[in-house]
This record gives sequence, structure tokens and C-alpha cells, in this order.
Amino acid sequence: MFFSLKSNKMLFLFILLTSTLLSISSNSWFGCWMGLEINLLSFIPLISNSKNLLSNEASLKYFLIQSIASINFLFMILLKLLFINFFFHNILILMLNLPLLMKMGSTPFHFWFPNIVEGMSWINNFILMTWQKITPMILLSYIFNKNLLIFSLIMNSIIGAIGGLNQTSLRKILAFSSINNLSWMISSLMISENLWLLYFLFYSFLISIMCFIFNNFNMYFINQLFLMNMNPMLKFSFLINFLSLGGLPPFMGFFSKWIIINFLMNNNFKIISFIFIMMSLILLFFYIRISYSSLMFNYLKLKWLKFFFKNNNINFIILITMISITGMIFSNLFFL
Repeated sequence: MFFSLKSNKMLFLFILLTSTLLSISSNSWFGCWMGLEINLLSFIPLISNSKNLLSNEASLKYFLIQSIASINFLFMILLKLLFINFFFHNILILMLNLPLLMKMGSTPFHFWFPNIVEGMSWINNFILMTWQKITPMILLSYIFNKNLLIFSLIMNSIIGAIGGLNQTSLRKILAFSSINNLSWMISSLMISENLWLLYFLFYSFLISIMCFIFNNFNMYFINQLFLMNMNPMLKFSFLINFLSLGGLPPFMGFFSKWIIINFLMNNNFKIISFIFIMMSLILLFFYIRISYSSLMFNYLKLKWLKFFFKNNNINFIILITMISITGMIFSNLFFL
């Protein structure tokens, strides 16, 4: 299991899920802010672990960053209520978007994201990379400055691709991958909320597979990937899922990116489409480098190395890999 079913953890997880629903269903900015605060205060106990200093450090950093963003968000809400002037209104929309970008770990406020990810478990990483992005992105879709979002999505795409090149930590690699995927999410959000939801579901499914595999085998760095050599099917599924996450056809991850590129080209965002495709190639480069480590590295099987894994887990990983492979069936159904 990703996490032990302790009563306090389950309580905070339930509050975390409820707070997101509170924010996105609220009819006032103050209600949205209140949901964000409840979300923050419920996620901190999930991160912190008294036996791990890195987790405590990550929870403190997360609390400080999110608190600064929340204070700015609340301040901009109050200013928005006071100033109705058109000139000030445009500036306030811009300033209202910045705390939301900070909350989701988007550029130019992405510096906290890889550092905090490094001190958390895989289940907390999964929550941070998926569920914690829902509220800021939906609030961003209500009112946004188009020029700011275009600048942000271009920078997300470039920084997410280049930042992951020199990393050896798997958590940091997935963090920079998440920053890159954030650019696709923001661009889909500018087009349609339904398109954003489609991309978000596909991304969440693929990132959950990677987090499950890494958590199951207790892997945190590239040099631990030789353990994959113990089962050929595991190596195959690992490669397939990483290529799918990178957006290589004919896997599932390509389908959502293909739709977004079609919409961008139809709306004459040709330069942005070009940047997205080029940065996806860089992403695929370091995904293949990780897969190469698990596929090609040879090692001596030490007698004292006792590494057990359950057949049920292997069967589950192979099953979800098959879903990843058959991803292009969705495209045929979509375009019928």
C-alpha cells in the first residue's frame, strides 16, 4: 500500500479531498481562499513524519510558500472588491493570477517545487503533483491574464525540460516533468476546461503508475534501477510507461498532447506548439536515459541481497502497462 491506513492520516486525507471540492464549488473568492487554507492545513500533517527530518523540512517549506501565496491571494481579493476602475482591474487580475501560479509550482515561482518533492514519500509526491494542482488551476480558469499565462507556459515547458537533464534523483526528475506538464495543462485551460480535465486525468493515471512502481520497489535514485533486472516484464513495463509519460506515439500519453497541439495550431499558436514539441524531445531523452539504466545495467547478484516482491503487484503493473499501450484506441474512438 502507498500509505498505512492510520486513522489520523485518513482523516486529513478526507479533509484534503473535501477542501478542494469546497474551493471549486464556492461562489465567492473568499470561499475559494478558505478552501485553499483548509487544503494547506490538511496536507501538512500528511507530509510531516517525526522519524524523517527531510519530511519535516519539506512540510515547513511547503507551509511557508503556501502561506505567502495565500496572504497575497487574500490581499488581491480585498483590493479587487475596492477597485472597480478598468485600469486597476487589469492589474489586479494579473496580481490575482500570480499567487495561484505560486501555489501550483509554476514558473516563475517553481524553485520550491523540486526541493520539497525531494523530502516526501511517493504517495505524497503523487498528491502534490496531481490533486494539489486542481484547485489553483480551476480558480485560474475563472479569471486570467492571457499574456501572463502564455509567458508562464513557455517558461514551464523550457525549465521543466532543461531542469531535469542533470538530475540523478527520480523524485526531482518527476518534479521537473510535472513542471513541464504544467505548461500543457495551462495551455489546455486557455482553450477549454474539458480539454484540461482530459489531459489532467491522463497525466494523473500515468504519474500514478510511476509512483506505484517506485514506491513498490523503494527506489529514489537512478543507480537503484538495476533492481529492475530481476524481472524482464518489469523492465518492459517500466520502459513503456516512461515513454507514454513522455508523449511518444502510439502510447496513451501521446493522445492528450496530440489534441492540445491540434487546438494550438488551429488557434495560430504555432511558435508555442514548436516549443512544446522540442521540449518534449528533451523530456524523452532523459526518460530513455532512466529506462536505459534499468534495461542495460548488469550486476552481480549478491547472496545477501534479499529482494522480494509480490506476484500480485507485478501482475497489476503489467495490467496498467497494457492500458498504456492501447492508449491510441482512444484516439480512434474520439475521431470517429
